[in-house]
Amino acid sequence: MARPFKQQLDTARKAPQPAPVELDADGVAMPQHTQRLHKLLALAGLGSRRDMEELIASGRVTINGQTAQVGAGVTAHDVVRVDGRPLKLPFEAELPQVLIYHKPEGEIVSQDDPEGRATVFDKLPRIKQGKWIAIGRLDINTSGLLIFTNSGELANRFMHPRYEVEREYAVRVFGELTDDQIAMLTHGVELEDGPASFDRIIAQGGEGANHWYQVIIREGRNREVRRLFEAFQLPVSRLMRVRFGPVNLPPRVKRGSMLKLEQKQVVELLEWAGLPVPKAPLKQLSQREKDKATTVFVPKVRKQRGSILNRVPRELSAEGQPRSGATREGSKPASRGAYGKDTANRGPEGKEGARKSTPKKPVNRRIRQSTDLAAPAMQKKSDRNRGRG
Repeated sequence: MARPFKQQLDTARKAPQPAPVELDADGVAMPQHTQRLHKLLALAGLGSRRDMEELIASGRVTINGQTAQVGAGVTAHDVVRVDGRPLKLPFEAELPQVLIYHKPEGEIVSQDDPEGRATVFDKLPRIKQGKWIAIGRLDINTSGLLIFTNSGELANRFMHPRYEVEREYAVRVFGELTDDQIAMLTHGVELEDGPASFDRIIAQGGEGANHWYQVIIREGRNREVRRLFEAFQLPVSRLMRVRFGPVNLPPRVKRGSMLKLEQKQVVELLEWAGLPVPKAPLKQLSQREKDKATTVFVPKVRKQRGSILNRVPRELSAEGQPRSGATREGSKPASRGAYGKDTANRGPEGKEGARKSTPKKPVNRRIRQSTDLAAPAMQKKSDRNRGRG
C-alpha cells in the first residue's frame, strides 16, 4: 500500500521549469547554449548592444566565414571575426574592470581628434578583453571624476537618460546667486535645447567676487551646468565633477592620477546597477596584486587605437573595394621590382635614386699621426737611391 502513495507524492511534485528558449530573427527557437551575437559583442566591451547591431548590419562581422545577420545566435564552437580578425567571445561572463580617473583640464574625452589634442584615452592601460568605455563626458575645461569600464551594459546603466543617475559638481562662478535665482534654477530655466534645472544647489561660500556652489543634476547634456549659470550672466570659472551615481572621487586620487576598483567594489557596482554578477568565484590575488590594486598611479601616455565602429576594415578601402597588397590599415601597397626588392622609395632616377636614398655606413677614419707625415719623404729618398744603383 505504500507504493501507490509514493507514486502519488511523485506526481504531485512540481515539474522542473524549462530554461527560457531564445528565438532568432525568424522566430525559430535557437539550440541550447546559443547566445545572441550582439549581446556577446557588447559583453566583450566593443560597445553597446545597439552599436553592435549596427556593426553587424554593416557586414563587418562573420560567423564561420559567412556574413552575420542581426539577431543571429552563436555557440562556443563558432568562429566569429570582426573585420577579418578572430574575436574571443565571453560566453561565461567575467567581472568587468572599472577605473577611476581624476581628469585635469586641457584633456578631451574622445578617441579621435583631428586637432591632435591630448585625450584621456592615450593614458589608459592596455586591456586584454574588449576596450575602455568612458562613462559620461567632460569637456576640455572641466576636471574631476571620470569612470572607465570595459562593460557596455554597465556604461549604459550609468549614462542612459531613463535611469536619471545623479551627477554632482563643485562650481565656482564669478558673482553670487540671489535667493530668487536659486529657486529658479531648481524649478527650471529655459535653454536653447529645452528646459533644464538642478535637483539641488547649495551655496558653499567664497572669497571676493568668486563663489562656490554644490549642484546635483540628473542629465548629461552638453555644457548644461555652465549654460544654467550663464543664463543669469554668471560665468563659470571652474567646474569639477566629484560624484557620478554611487561613485565618489576619492581625495587621494589627485589630478592626473588613476585608481582601479577592487573586485568587491565592482560586484557592489553591478548589484547597484541591477546587472547579473558572474557566478565564477573571485580571483584570488597575491599580496603584491592586492597592494597594486589599491594603489593610486599616474598613467603613462601611449598611443591608443581608434574605436572599432570608426575603424576601416582591412579588406575594404574607403569606397568598399578590396585592397590589393595592403598589409596594414591605411598603409600603401609597396611596388616590387623585377628582383622582388621594394621600389616604393625610389626616385625618378630609378636605381640611382634608390642608391642615393639609402643611408651610407659610417666610415671609421683614422687620425693622422706625425709618423704618417714623414713616411712619403722617406719613400721618395729610397727610390732615388735605387735608381742610382
